[in-house]
Amino acid sequence: MTSPTVTKQERPEAAPAVVRRTLRERLQQFLAFASLIVIFAFFSIVSPNFFNYGNVTNILFSTVVIGLLALGTTFVIITGGIDLSIGTGMALCAVISGVLIVDAGLPLPLGVLGAILFGGLIGLINGLNVSVLGLPPFIATLAMMLVAQGLALVLSDSTPIYFDQTPGYIDLSTGSLIPGANFPNAVLILAVVAVLAGVLLNKTVLGRYTYSIGSNEEATALSGIDVRRWKIIIYTLAGLFTGLAGVMISARLGSAQPATGMGYELQAIAAVVIGGTSLAGGKGSIVGTVIGALIISVLNNGLQIMSIPQEWQNVILGCVILLAVYADMARKRASL
Repeated sequence: MTSPTVTKQERPEAAPAVVRRTLRERLQQFLAFASLIVIFAFFSIVSPNFFNYGNVTNILFSTVVIGLLALGTTFVIITGGIDLSIGTGMALCAVISGVLIVDAGLPLPLGVLGAILFGGLIGLINGLNVSVLGLPPFIATLAMMLVAQGLALVLSDSTPIYFDQTPGYIDLSTGSLIPGANFPNAVLILAVVAVLAGVLLNKTVLGRYTYSIGSNEEATALSGIDVRRWKIIIYTLAGLFTGLAGVMISARLGSAQPATGMGYELQAIAAVVIGGTSLAGGKGSIVGTVIGALIISVLNNGLQIMSIPQEWQNVILGCVILLAVYADMARKRASL
């Protein structure tokens, strides 16, 4: 039987550990934000067309899809998992929205809701494969990536589905609620969803269990928490973000393109890691993920303005991902 004296001695030891962990997380967010400022300042200096209202708005607009995918992926990676299906899953959800709204003629709200819920179904299947069948997340979501890619082509008959007759759908992304500001609705949607994601991760039982599973899954299970059920919920939540991203990208393009999506998962994962979320699980933040997504968008936009060939843009982005993963490994070694 543990004596009260031992308990009192443990509390002062635990408190400094929590403080140090919080300070490290804040430092990681600060370094990510400082990197964003440096990159933004560099492109502003080398290109006179970079720092203006129109281009800054375009950067924010291009952040929406990567940001939405990255928000959902943050929850999954904090648990120590991975989701490679978000890119093609997004394309499939875009096709579903086209099938429901254009082909089936459903009202706009029902079509949008159906596409988002279909993303949740993709996440649910991923969660069941990982939690119930015990498949490694990499394999389970890799298989789903291929399934989603094929289904998007089958359901669309390998042709884009256009929303020309439903301008309200396009306005979900490109329209502006702020008169005269020319500020896309999609950016406002990303901001609202990011706040909701932050509340979920930091202020709810879901968030606490997400961190707990990633920190020590076995100990979490031994404490009486149904780890399988919560991992299914977390993957389903990530799928809902994927569905919303599918709606946003198809609304932005004015069409559901079944062949899009490949490569988005890598950029989303890169944004999460750049923002300070550990691939080993147990650490991460929504603020950091948003900063990471902005860094990816600023890099893409700046390199395009500088007329850097696409192949070299891929090389540079790949190097950034390598640096982010190396930094994550260095942080992990430093915390041991």
